[in-house]
Amino acid sequence: MKTAERAPHAPREGAQLDVTLAHPGWRAIPGGVWALGFVSMLMDVSSEMIHALLPIYMVSVLGASALSVGIIEGIAEATAAITKIFSGVLSDRLGKRKLLAALGYGLAALTKPIFPLATTLDWLVAARFVDRIGKGIRGAPRDALVADITPPPLRGAAFGLRQTLDTVGAFLGPLVAIALMWLTASHFQTVFWVAVIPAFLSVGVILFVVREPERPEGVRRVRAPLSRAELARLSTAYWWVVAVGTVFTLARFSEAFLLLRAQSIGLSPMWAPAVLVVMSLAYSLSAYPAGALSDRVDRSGVLGLGLILLLAADLVLAFAPGVAGLTVGVVLWGLHMGFTQGLFAALVADSAPPELRGTAFGMFNLLTGLALLLASVIAGLLWDVVGHQGTFLAGAGFAAMTLGGLLVLRARSLVQ
Repeated sequence: MKTAERAPHAPREGAQLDVTLAHPGWRAIPGGVWALGFVSMLMDVSSEMIHALLPIYMVSVLGASALSVGIIEGIAEATAAITKIFSGVLSDRLGKRKLLAALGYGLAALTKPIFPLATTLDWLVAARFVDRIGKGIRGAPRDALVADITPPPLRGAAFGLRQTLDTVGAFLGPLVAIALMWLTASHFQTVFWVAVIPAFLSVGVILFVVREPERPEGVRRVRAPLSRAELARLSTAYWWVVAVGTVFTLARFSEAFLLLRAQSIGLSPMWAPAVLVVMSLAYSLSAYPAGALSDRVDRSGVLGLGLILLLAADLVLAFAPGVAGLTVGVVLWGLHMGFTQGLFAALVADSAPPELRGTAFGMFNLLTGLALLLASVIAGLLWDVVGHQGTFLAGAGFAAMTLGGLLVLRARSLVQ
């Protein structure tokens, strides 16, 4: 799925940061990418402190079913995905990415105090819903901003680095949650209150540290990004990326089901966040190397490896017993995330014109988010009716279908 834009000596695009490409590696990645990575990291510390406990809190304290968890998680993520298309389009029209990204992070921070104050499932659903709107507003403009400030030969590494920093927050958050649950004798509300702090620190970093580059000369201004004429400018390669990403998303339902799997083997609520710690550690350690590797070799080959890792994770989680089986499955799940998430972002950036990057990221996230809604509902229904094996075997089936489709496309030279 490479394009000519990713050639080793591709020219820089507009007013990018002064990066010396003769010295590859993380030192060559623009400072703005690092800053956005730390913004993501702080918000993820906050979010994962809450989300690491939320499914168990809903089931064990508020009496929700696994199907309800799946529906809530799916609707929340689909809401974020739908919002991304509009924020991405608006960022292309205005030519302002940072403003929308900061608005999204700010809205998410403002919802955090609702979680400790909520006493019913309705309040939690509302808070989760608004929080995901904030995620949707920031997602596409932030990813387009990363692409704007990164030279094409470093895109895989840049998106991998941002994912790594984001995921460092994703395992620091559950670690803090575990410590606080131990110190407070499993008092959920205390953990939720502490989670408010890093959320507001994240907003401070994006407001005062992140700088948006000047709009490059010669980049066409777009007035109606969702018009037929503008969408026709998105390449065939881009739409293949979207198609593969959408089918792939059906295979990877919400990580809430990893927590429910931990509960099913008798892991106590205090230690349940350790599942996300292990997953996020594997994710963070693999995201940058996978992204950097994809800058040097075939991106679709690295993506295929990620699909194989997901297939293995589902089979282990379906059949391997006890804590050992859970640990292996969760590690494989984290590795598959590292080998796919930043890679899909790089593929979108590779295949979309600069003036339509926000729209391209928004459209990609819209379709994959709707697929995640369907995947989470199916996973919850199968869990309630068949048990955990049905959920993870369905995920394995979708992963195998995606891998087969990717191999067919490669064989027909539709992707590289």
